Amino acid sequence: MAQSKIPVIDLFAGAGGLGLGAVAAGGDLRLSVDSDSYSCETLRINPDHPGEVLQADVTTVSGPDLRRRAKISASDPVVVIGGAPCQPFSKAAYWLDNGDEAAFRRARSRGEVGERLHAPIEARADSRRTLVSEYMRLVLEVDAEGFVFENVPSILHPRNKAVFEALEQDAEEAGYRIRRVVATAAQYGAAQNRQRVFLLGSKRSIPDAPSPTHGGDGLSPVVTAGEAIGDLDRQEYAEEGEVVSGRWAQHLREIPPGMNYKHHTEWAGHPSPTFEAETRYWNFLLKLSPDKPSWTIPASPGPWTGPFHWSSRRLRVRELAALQSFPVDYSFAGPRREQVRQIGNAVPSVMGAAMVASVISAIGG
Repeated sequence: MAQSKIPVIDLFAGAGGLGLGAVAAGGDLRLSVDSDSYSCETLRINPDHPGEVLQADVTTVSGPDLRRRAKISASDPVVVIGGAPCQPFSKAAYWLDNGDEAAFRRARSRGEVGERLHAPIEARADSRRTLVSEYMRLVLEVDAEGFVFENVPSILHPRNKAVFEALEQDAEEAGYRIRRVVATAAQYGAAQNRQRVFLLGSKRSIPDAPSPTHGGDGLSPVVTAGEAIGDLDRQEYAEEGEVVSGRWAQHLREIPPGMNYKHHTEWAGHPSPTFEAETRYWNFLLKLSPDKPSWTIPASPGPWTGPFHWSSRRLRVRELAALQSFPVDYSFAGPRREQVRQIGNAVPSVMGAAMVASVISAIGG
């Protein structure tokens, strides 16, 4: 008799990228939990995303609650996946020592700030940092056979690493065999150089670090942005507001594919430079190259922050989703700004599939 698929519970599910990866890895996605109404609606309207959807703050639920919602008995094995909100650990957060976060975001959206050379070491207070410990609390209360935790690479920065190291210690003390993995989405078939940190855990054996499938000797070539979204550059997919106008529109049109504002600097040899190199945020007037994977898709882009399409327009929702490896017919709830936020916060499903498959294998699934 064929072995049944192992049930999966997805915490901080967002638009469902990691959950789709769990399904592709052979898991039985039973329950997805998120506090955001738009994300929950996105999960409900997509047939590709199975299982029940629970809109709830994770601090208000318990492991037995989740098992009941997911229709998983107390004796059945289960894998818990998810990543706590990454904003407290992002590079953007490095700017915010005693400043105003809203003011910083406005300045960044205008391209008026560049990378700091010396980021503060002390972490700013942010209640969302405690959601990492809430994730492990629920892993333990569910009595999961294995887990996959995901976050941004900046969680390993000196100001944040204590949070991640505490997660590792808690997992080991609870009897999990763990593996830390730092990986790039393009290594697993996504058309995006999006880097993420994963903590893989299993009660039976140490999960393997998933071997890359793309980009190396003997592997498939990386998927380029042109391959991922080239077919979507048609008028039938056009969106209101995609045409760029305003102060820097002509500058954007003059920038070659794969370059950013630095094209208009003395550093790049421009005859009439407008900017100085390293004085703007790196994705200011950033334009995709059709011959390379995309840069990381942001969750809250401003009017002049990229990546922009190589034809000098804004990327469409369908294109952003394709760069994140969502199915071509996947739908997103809410106004465009909310759809972009959901896509930008997601884990590319092909990357998630590799991580979940490693845990399922480690627990003998």
